[in-house]
Amino acid sequence: MNGTRSPSPSVGRSIDIELSGHEIITVDLDHLDPNPTDLLEVLKESTSKIWVWTKLAAEYWRQGYLEAAERLAQSAIEYVETNGLSHSLSPIYSLLANLQIAKAQKAPKIVLQDARQDDQRSEKPRDEFFKEASQHMNQGSAGATEGMPTILAFLTRAILQLGTRAMDDAMRSFEGVLANKPTNIVALLGKARLLYTRRQYPQALKLFQEVLRLSPNCRPDPRIGIGLCLWSMNYKDKAKAAWQRSAEVNPNDWVPQLLLGLEAVNASKDENQSEAERKSEFLFGTKLIQRAFNTNQRSAAAANALCELFLRKGQNERALKLAERTIQYADTLTVLTEGHIRAARVLYAEGEYSEAMKHYTTAANGQPANVLAALGLAQIQLRNDEIPAAIHTLDTLLQRPQAGNSIEATAMLASLRAHPRPGISSADQATEKTRARELFDRVCKALALPEDPHPPLNGTDNKLNTSLRAIAEDPQLHLEIARLWQAENPDRAERALQEALRIQQNNGTTDPRILNNLAVLRHLSGHPDQARSMYENSLVTVSSSQSDTNEAISTTVLYNLARAYEDQGEDALAKEAYDKLLTRHPEYVDAKIRQAQLLANLNRNNEAHELIKQALSSQPSNLNLRAFYTYFLLHCNMPKPARDFVFATLKDHDKHDLYSLCAAGYIQYDQARETRDISPKGVEERKRGFRRAAEFYEKALSLDQHCAVAAQGLAIVIADDALGNLNGALGPATPDDHNRRITNSREALEIFAKVRESISDGSVYANMGHCYFASDDYDRAIESYETASKKFYNNHNVSVLMCLCRSWYAKATKDQSFSAMNKALEYAQHALHLQPSDKVILYNIAMIQQKAAELLTSLRPEKRSLKDMQKAVEQANNAQKLFASLAADKSPVVPYSKEIADERRKYGQNVLRRCEEHLVQQKQYEDEQQAKYELARQRRQEEKEKQEALERERMEELRRQAEQLAEERRRAREQAQEWTREVKMESDEERERKANKKPRRSRAAADVNGGASGDEANGEPPKKKKRGKLRKGGDENGEEEAIFSGEEEGGDKVSRKRSKKRVVRDDEEAEVTAPRKKQFKSKEYISDSDEEMS
Repeated sequence: MNGTRSPSPSVGRSIDIELSGHEIITVDLDHLDPNPTDLLEVLKESTSKIWVWTKLAAEYWRQGYLEAAERLAQSAIEYVETNGLSHSLSPIYSLLANLQIAKAQKAPKIVLQDARQDDQRSEKPRDEFFKEASQHMNQGSAGATEGMPTILAFLTRAILQLGTRAMDDAMRSFEGVLANKPTNIVALLGKARLLYTRRQYPQALKLFQEVLRLSPNCRPDPRIGIGLCLWSMNYKDKAKAAWQRSAEVNPNDWVPQLLLGLEAVNASKDENQSEAERKSEFLFGTKLIQRAFNTNQRSAAAANALCELFLRKGQNERALKLAERTIQYADTLTVLTEGHIRAARVLYAEGEYSEAMKHYTTAANGQPANVLAALGLAQIQLRNDEIPAAIHTLDTLLQRPQAGNSIEATAMLASLRAHPRPGISSADQATEKTRARELFDRVCKALALPEDPHPPLNGTDNKLNTSLRAIAEDPQLHLEIARLWQAENPDRAERALQEALRIQQNNGTTDPRILNNLAVLRHLSGHPDQARSMYENSLVTVSSSQSDTNEAISTTVLYNLARAYEDQGEDALAKEAYDKLLTRHPEYVDAKIRQAQLLANLNRNNEAHELIKQALSSQPSNLNLRAFYTYFLLHCNMPKPARDFVFATLKDHDKHDLYSLCAAGYIQYDQARETRDISPKGVEERKRGFRRAAEFYEKALSLDQHCAVAAQGLAIVIADDALGNLNGALGPATPDDHNRRITNSREALEIFAKVRESISDGSVYANMGHCYFASDDYDRAIESYETASKKFYNNHNVSVLMCLCRSWYAKATKDQSFSAMNKALEYAQHALHLQPSDKVILYNIAMIQQKAAELLTSLRPEKRSLKDMQKAVEQANNAQKLFASLAADKSPVVPYSKEIADERRKYGQNVLRRCEEHLVQQKQYEDEQQAKYELARQRRQEEKEKQEALERERMEELRRQAEQLAEERRRAREQAQEWTREVKMESDEERERKANKKPRRSRAAADVNGGASGDEANGEPPKKKKRGKLRKGGDENGEEEAIFSGEEEGGDKVSRKRSKKRVVRDDEEAEVTAPRKKQFKSKEYISDSDEEMS
């Protein structure tokens, strides 16, 4: 139908031409002369019908002589018009239209004017042939106005519409033909092809099969269409079988060879096959594709498939020629798009980026959902540093449903969004990172990567193809995920780094930078031992590799290793590592800072100070160095130099440095808080200091809204009411002070709770404890202080210990609890142990001891103990000594009032006197309570002894009753045994007496009774024998127990009768086999025995 030859000829292979002189010339159709000049002369002299002309032209067409066929058709038109037979021109025009359609199949659809390898500018475009075919059809229709158009005209028009992609019109034309002739092969093939184009594969398959049934030798072969439908319906083995059969029937046809070649190349990608099988499939497919292209070099599909093979081989010139051939001869949009993509790939490989971009753009515009086109275009845009354009290209692609699940595009877009770009604000960059995380999450989920935050519970059976496996095994992908999550989620970052390291190790290489980054994450998570091992492995890897970056990497890793030594408490190894670093790089400031810190830990502050000054002289603008120096000055209790240095940093170096702003806020706040000037001028100066501190914190937060240190500073300002009257310290107290303090504490607590999520530091918990204390929630304050002291300070922070002391003291005062007061004393004594020279702590200890004694004197006797009173008196005496020594201290400046200390000493004397009185009262009270207790205990003991005596009497009575019952049972058993012996003796005597009186039974009677055995053979009655034998075989113990039980229940007479019958019944033997009828005959003996026994 769309081939280059006409339909198959009829059976006859010759045609007769009658000349005017009745001479007949026979033309052999199988041996036509390619040059039809002589044949034309014969036809013009003849009187042949129009069908002879069309028959010969069609035969020339069938044999591939299109020019000769067209010449014959044109001569036929001239002949007909000369003879005035124009009404019969319709078949000729239809033939000419078909010839133009056949030429169109060999013509390029488009002609590239800038083709580099495949110049087709001399070729006539396909549309021109279709245009001429349309003109011929119109001329034929005009000549057939007198009658209805023929089926040939309908089919020709339908084929023309199919070639010009007027699919709906072609479908109506084919259906019009089939309505008149349902078995028309051409119409069936045309409709089947249109159904296949519409993806109606089952319907198309039925039509192709119908064509094969009607015409097994039809050309084009319907088996091709059958195979395509089966392949699209995923019956690939059947499709392959159909194409193989087509290749057998038509060995010179290029279509089945191309399809079988593509199938073999696809089969070579099956990883379930061995390498040899895959190689064999690929080579076989390549040969078939080459053979198909050599057969028809104007086939865009064959050129497209062969282009891919040359691309893999790196033969760019041949690949470009085939790509241009594909573009110019493509029949479908998909093939055209693939041609542009392959041409772009070749040009990109040769460095022709602008030309490659043109092809990628054309492909993307033609098929916006094509992933390869979008990826290629984005890649060139990246090369041109057009990152926003590349992001837009990929984003547009992923928004389309057809390409929304492309893992390649998703991973590339995620990487672009995660990369920082110039000219983008911090807020936009944060948004871009959020989107990048979402995209990477989709990639991790699709590829089942370890970084997936929600892995499937039952694992996954998803098998990745080669391209997706390449993405999953790309270390750079995992490194990008790690960089993206290193601040927000260190665990995910660590999993990504581990996966990248695993991939590299599987490939036989190890990047020391990955090892270092993994070690840093382990180090930051509190595992310096594991980090140390990784650092050491990284150093070994660096030393064994050759790279220009080895020195930089080894320097960084060695510094990190020294930090790990520090955290493990191995200061000697750390100092040695820092010395090595400074030997190789004397200006390595970070190493000098750590050395200074090691010296400061040893209280060698002067040496540390010299090191920091040396570092500052070489790098005065290093903000990290200046921040450490500020910390050092504050740590060494030099607030004024620290203040001047911080202000110099903000003024001369960076007024937006966050650390300096927070440090300035802290210094201003601490200075204003510790000022004791209560004059109006001093109060105003303190207020100004608090305001400046708040301003510094606010500025830091305006620069970084996530700055937790600044947020904590503002929370402290709020909690202390520093901008108000400082809880009464900056002005007269008001009635609303308490409520305002509680409100401020709650607001500050909300801030501290958020800060706690960002900063893992004891100061946060200590500040929360302050807020709870201000709200009179002493239990939660104690909980916060204890968390800070134990978790972060190892119970060595004196300030936090004194806060615990204060909280327990307040709780003891509120609850009137002596044990809580002792707990406060323990924390104060612990703090004094850490700072023995701190007189404030000593004063507080004396105060707690005196207050404990005063507390006990205010309690009722039942709420205290003599032991506690004695301990309180001992502590109060110690407090007297402490207050006396504090009041007599000769130091010129002390952190307390000596007068108040002396007053507390005098007050303590009164407390001790009261304690003596309360000691007597307490002793008297406890003696009385002890006497009451002894009396109660004695009464309880007497009651207990009385109950025990009654219990003994009850048990003795039970014992006597048991003994009496046992004796009665013994007598009953003896009586039962006596009765048994008497019954046995009576039975024996009775049997002897009866035996002597009774005559011998006759033989006839014995026969009637059915014979006898045992005792019956001796002449004894069966019943008598049975009773006697039963007595002999009975269980005497059972009889005795049964008789005793009967006696217990019903009296002697009833017991005898029951025992008598029981003996007979229990002594019955199984060997008595006489029928029951015999037993009824012996009834008189049983009755006699019963009477005698009674």
